[in-house]
Amino acid sequence: MKFPENIQEVTLLQPDYLGFIFYEKSPRNFEGKILETPSTIKKTGVFVDTSIDFILQKVKQYDFKAIQLHGNESAAYCQDLKDALISDDRPHRFLKPVRSSEDDKIKIWKVFSIKDTFDFDALKPYEGIVDCFLFDTKGKEKGGNGYTFDWSVLKNYSSSTPFILSGGIGLEETDSILSFLKGPESNYLYAIDVNSRFEIEPGLKNIEKLKEFKNLLSVDR
Repeated sequence: MKFPENIQEVTLLQPDYLGFIFYEKSPRNFEGKILETPSTIKKTGVFVDTSIDFILQKVKQYDFKAIQLHGNESAAYCQDLKDALISDDRPHRFLKPVRSSEDDKIKIWKVFSIKDTFDFDALKPYEGIVDCFLFDTKGKEKGGNGYTFDWSVLKNYSSSTPFILSGGIGLEETDSILSFLKGPESNYLYAIDVNSRFEIEPGLKNIEKLKEFKNLLSVDR
């Protein structure tokens, strides 16, 4: 998300999460203020190979409930970030003391890009550290490439860590999503992430398309 009025329009559709990108090379790079949103909608900060202190600053500024790491962040980096998010002992004391509820914990999502094949052994170092894996389409851009990867690859998913399905999902994929949900490969599916295929321009979402998508997925088939 990028534009205040559009953000407010999308919140009326009651998504579970709203994403805000902090990556200067992205046309969706976010700057400015996020107007108040319902507490049921979790704001998510998206970062690419940046410093942990920068992430902590944005978490404090925008009260993010999830962090999406879209670069080449190592498992050690993710562990350091996780420790920093629950610690009040850092020199700058960016955050409040450790959160007592699992529901209040800021979630960490690590992105992995897929095209035709994927070595799921690459996920093993991140197990027990990140809360979700997000599978996106491998392309020249860091997200927003506009086309899907071969979801059948996920038949080989052997982890019990929840995952988010992303990458070029639009209205045309509705039937494919419903079919995917019927298979065992969806057992650990946590969420569907949509972005570029619902845009009028980068960061500006088409509300009518989003409404249609939500309605189509809500149909009991």
